[in-house]
Amino acid sequence: MPQHTFILNGRPVTVDIEGDVRLLWVLRDVLGVTGPKYGCGVGVCRACTSHINGRAFTPCTVPVEDLGPADEVTTIEGLPATVGQELHPMQEAWLEYDVVQCGYCQPGQIMAAVAKVRQAREAGREIAEADLDEIRNICRCGTYNRIREAIVAGAKQF
Repeated sequence: MPQHTFILNGRPVTVDIEGDVRLLWVLRDVLGVTGPKYGCGVGVCRACTSHINGRAFTPCTVPVEDLGPADEVTTIEGLPATVGQELHPMQEAWLEYDVVQCGYCQPGQIMAAVAKVRQAREAGREIAEADLDEIRNICRCGTYNRIREAIVAGAKQF
């Protein structure tokens, strides 16, 4: 079986698995990282949103063979380490604004929010309403207003 190596939450990992297996299944079933959730399997719901090299992506759509040894995958489990804290400021904002109802989509929501804030800052600005409109993660409970409020508040903290 082929080996695939990449960096996961700051540590190199190697898996023995066929190259066409989607990264979401490698994370969840092989490596035991359960933060990214399975929702649709085709990148629409975005419950599995994680970061690859600092950018948001849906691991349910990426075959493990597309990753190289230098690629850094960050899941919700590794997000706090990116700021050297127990919780990332966006996670703290989620708690402060009482965003979660069922919680299933929240890891993906938070990962998308952090990536969007970083993207806005790379463009030399703070996050705006238009940026929030671009976040397309689905929340079956409909907590979108609290999600938006938490993103704005969390962005001020990192």
